[in-house]
Amino acid sequence: MSWVLFFDGDCAFCTKSVNRVYDLDERGVVHFSPLQGELARQHGLAKHADPREGTMVVLREEDGALFLRSDAVIELARALGGWRRIGVLGRLVPRALRDGIYRMIARNRHRLPGGSGDACRMPDAGFRERLRP
Repeated sequence: MSWVLFFDGDCAFCTKSVNRVYDLDERGVVHFSPLQGELARQHGLAKHADPREGTMVVLREEDGALFLRSDAVIELARALGGWRRIGVLGRLVPRALRDGIYRMIARNRHRLPGGSGDACRMPDAGFRERLRP
């Protein structure tokens, strides 16, 4: 099974978060695509690239299920597996509360550590293979 993590490609905090997910994904099951890219347009996800309240979207490729905001974070924990699967316990928290926290972070992501400046690192061959336009 594989997943695609769609992220705000214009956000340094988001890009650094993607780099972190890449580093944690020991099985190589998560692929990455910017919300400003062609794949996001094909899936009708470009609308989530709102600069004020950007939304991370996770697509589970096996069945085409989409996960937004806090549900995307929980599904990502599931995808990463291992001890990170403990993140699925987040489902015990009401979605309204989870998404409220997610939106607060999303609105302030440019002010958070790593939220501004240059987030680019020279991608290695493994990362380039998992990056989708």
